[in-house]
Amino acid sequence: MKRGSLTASIFWSMLLLILLSSSLATFAIISLSYSLGDAKAINASGSLRMQSYRLLFYANSGSDKANEKILEFEQTLHSDELKRSMAWSSPRALQQQYQLVIHKWQVMKTYVQQENSRDYAASVKDFVDTIDMLVLEMEHHAAFKLRLLVVIQVIGLGLMLVIALIAVRFMRKKVAAPLQQMMESANTIASGDFNVSLPTTDYVELSALSEALRYTVKELAALYGDLESQVQEKTLALTKANNELSFLYDNLILLNSGKLNVELLRNSLIQLQNYEHLQHLRLVIQQDEQEMDIIATDDTWPQQHSGTRVELTFENKQLGYLEVICAQPLNAPLFENFAIMLARSIVIHNASEERQQLALLEERAVIARELHDSLGQLLSFLKIQLNLLRKSLSGSCRTQAVDQQLNELNKGVSTAYAQLRELLSNFRLTVKEPNLHNALEVMLEQLRAQTDSRITLDYALPLHLLGAHQHIHILQLTREATLNAIKHAKAQQIKVSCTKNADNMVVIEISDDGIGLAHIQERDQHFGIGIMHERANRLAGTVSFSGNAEGGTCVTLMFPPQQESSHD
Repeated sequence: MKRGSLTASIFWSMLLLILLSSSLATFAIISLSYSLGDAKAINASGSLRMQSYRLLFYANSGSDKANEKILEFEQTLHSDELKRSMAWSSPRALQQQYQLVIHKWQVMKTYVQQENSRDYAASVKDFVDTIDMLVLEMEHHAAFKLRLLVVIQVIGLGLMLVIALIAVRFMRKKVAAPLQQMMESANTIASGDFNVSLPTTDYVELSALSEALRYTVKELAALYGDLESQVQEKTLALTKANNELSFLYDNLILLNSGKLNVELLRNSLIQLQNYEHLQHLRLVIQQDEQEMDIIATDDTWPQQHSGTRVELTFENKQLGYLEVICAQPLNAPLFENFAIMLARSIVIHNASEERQQLALLEERAVIARELHDSLGQLLSFLKIQLNLLRKSLSGSCRTQAVDQQLNELNKGVSTAYAQLRELLSNFRLTVKEPNLHNALEVMLEQLRAQTDSRITLDYALPLHLLGAHQHIHILQLTREATLNAIKHAKAQQIKVSCTKNADNMVVIEISDDGIGLAHIQERDQHFGIGIMHERANRLAGTVSFSGNAEGGTCVTLMFPPQQESSHD
């Protein structure tokens, strides 16, 4: 559809009004100018009547001024004001009346020239009546022009009013209504509703405005939809992040609610598996080339299947990894944060265990110093006093019974002193870090320096499995059993084994190829054997003595991990 220009339409409408008003004004001015000439013509006609009566006087007197007055009359009769009566716009009656006046004047002029006053006087009244008729015709013509001016002005004003009404209606229908509809559409758009209908017009300007608004609406709708989708995405992301933070916080509280153990770690892994809808999840803890410990959420881990790994590191130290099998892509940020949380919990647990071990060792060192300063000195004093007593006895007092009692006292003091030294050695056993494997190696290395026996260690326990108190008891019990194998069993091969059985019980075995169970039976009431049973009781476990295939002795300590007896 061909569209016109609104500006051109308004321009032509205004131009039409201007031209019409200008035409009316021009016509009015012209009519007024012609009306001014009519007045002069009427005045000239009135002058003709007066001059006609004046010529009657000159016709009687025979005065020489008659010709002069005739000339004056003719000048008035043929003046421009009266000659307008012969114009094309003058009515025919006015033209005829003017010609009649001129014709009769020729007769009247003859009478004056002939000084025929009698005929002039008889004709003057008719001549004046003719002039009056000319004046009347002029008045009628002037009145007609005024009426015509009024009619034309009324018609012109009516046309202007009609044009103005048409223009107003046109503006309301073609301009105001579309603009109002656009304003309503703009208000609707401002309220967030982009489902609006824009008007179609026949004019280029309004069509361009409508198209621009339609394009703007389209762009705004697309932008608004994009922003809404981004807000929804951000809201979902924030909700997800908040849920993940809540989940991590809850697990952090869970891991720090008590002593870190396998059950707490498994519960935390189960929560992660349920939260992420994972198929399989397990935690593998392995530090410093120690035996790995695997904590799985269930026992259905598929064989020969490697899942996605998330490393557990703390300050560039490898602590293990999380292994995941799932159908959907892995939520890497969540698993990385979870791995960091687990690594920190393990490090904090190890540091706590180390602090407990150091506190225990400090306590035992204090007890060792007190025992050495009190009982040790007292036993040394008793031994010296017995020697002095033996030397100071006279021959009469030295009998076999006395010597036997002195020997028994000396033997008892020596035994007590030896047991005290052994107890002090146990108390002074040092552990520099929460790593039982390294501590056992250090302790056994000290014993290797004291014997020719070959001592080996087979360690297969996870690092986090045992507590600080258990480390001390295991070290001291292992040292006691190894010393017994060296001193009393006369063993050449001693093997220390640390494993975990199918019932999740810790099993510590010290086996040798010595003389067998005889020395154990002989020393059943020995102070060291009793201490070994006491330590096993504090570990909530048992210690047993049995023979092995090599003919030697096997000391077996069995206890549950991460537990302390109420006697401790």
